[in-house]
Amino acid sequence: MTNLAAFLVSSATACRDRVAVRHDDTTLTYAELDDASARFATVLQDRGLRPGDRVAMTMPNVPLFPVVYYGILRAGGVVVPMNPLLKAREVAYVLRDCGTRVAVAFPLFAEEVAKAAAEVGIDCLVTDASAFQDLLTAAEPLSGMVDREEDDTALILYTSGTTGAPKGAELTHRNLVSNTATTAETLLHAGPHDVLFGGLPLFHAFGQTCALNAAVAAGATLTLLPRFDPHQALEVMHRDGVTIFLGVPTMYSALLHAELPEGYDVSSVRLAVSGGAAIPVEVLHAFEQRFGATVLEGYGLSETSPVASFNHPDRPRKAGSIGIPIRGVEMKLVAEDGSEVGPGEVGEIAIRGENVMKGYFNRPTATADAVRDGWFHSGDLARVDEEGFYFIVDRKKDLIIRGGYNVYPREIEEVLYGHPAVAEAAVVGVPHEVHGEEVAAVIALRSGAEATAEEIRDYVKERVAAYKYPRIVTFTAELPKGPTGKILKREIVIGSAT
Repeated sequence: MTNLAAFLVSSATACRDRVAVRHDDTTLTYAELDDASARFATVLQDRGLRPGDRVAMTMPNVPLFPVVYYGILRAGGVVVPMNPLLKAREVAYVLRDCGTRVAVAFPLFAEEVAKAAAEVGIDCLVTDASAFQDLLTAAEPLSGMVDREEDDTALILYTSGTTGAPKGAELTHRNLVSNTATTAETLLHAGPHDVLFGGLPLFHAFGQTCALNAAVAAGATLTLLPRFDPHQALEVMHRDGVTIFLGVPTMYSALLHAELPEGYDVSSVRLAVSGGAAIPVEVLHAFEQRFGATVLEGYGLSETSPVASFNHPDRPRKAGSIGIPIRGVEMKLVAEDGSEVGPGEVGEIAIRGENVMKGYFNRPTATADAVRDGWFHSGDLARVDEEGFYFIVDRKKDLIIRGGYNVYPREIEEVLYGHPAVAEAAVVGVPHEVHGEEVAAVIALRSGAEATAEEIRDYVKERVAAYKYPRIVTFTAELPKGPTGKILKREIVIGSAT
């Protein structure tokens, strides 16, 4: 029997007075977090929560997040974290789809959640600071935690639904305990004296496993930033002595373009972790040069808890690579017919191991399509070299086929990021009556920089084969991004090319 919340109980015993979570001047020690989450577990049980019941939570990166998160787990419940920006209709879909027993909402986002809860017919508990504290004070702390089987669901993460209605990936206690331990021990080498940057949304798999759960497992401090802003991020890194920075590529780009205020010292950062999307090699090297910290890129998905591969800190790394499979995980590349492809060839990443989800909640057909013979098929295309290092080529669905030739957007984006005027870039395919698809680039320029579409086209044309360079180049103030800061290509609209 096991429970993901055991990491908190263990760290609260080993380092009770150590700050577990910080948000500006608000702190929770491990003893305080342990006590508060144990009391919230009782609150839920008093409301009839039974082991296996789902509890939805809508909260930003604030200290109450881990209180509610671990409280649900301690009571034997299943955590269903939701994006705080969802509207009532979207929230109601999630509540119905997984049969949520109760919803917990932060006041700032409570209106939409309360509407959805009322529509579905369940309770909505609003975590108003004063009232919530009174609620906790009145409850006796639950002794220990409810034991769960390894294969019991701990978490349901809803996918973005880019190819249909969102699906809930069921992650078990075994999935998350294994992925958290591996992340903390072998990838971050985290310990009680580390301070992890908490700017990744905690409702997302990356933020939960690699920031929150890894920090708690290591007895480290997680310093929170509810909404990423490069200037605030630098302030947090300076003020709190951040040692491990975790972010997505757009965060790294934003920090590179932000001015470091005089007197700020961010030399405490020893390690930076990038995930969520491929980080351009130019950005990786520029960040290392400016901040003096090693950047290690990894790869994973919600369905894999999320980490599947990583450039390990104690082994040689390869810039531009997502590394090698982590402990307890296997990876291979497969062709359309399911056969395995060899080194240097492009194939779809398939993953097997302790990190792969139980399945999509109440979606047996979707589960069978995604997990075949124990291998989760990711939809991501990659190459692997002779040493076993994987290199992302692109999302399978993002592949552009121009005149019968495959064009991988990431390759073109890498070239674009090498242009001195480019801050952010996204390459997409648009319909073309002759070629089938045409290559289009959408560019956000650096502050004060200038460039023309012709200049950008010529720059890329000199560096790639003639069929690959973008014939269409448009400029925008900012590229659309999701809650983690990942560029959302599906929201980029460009008309057909002729």
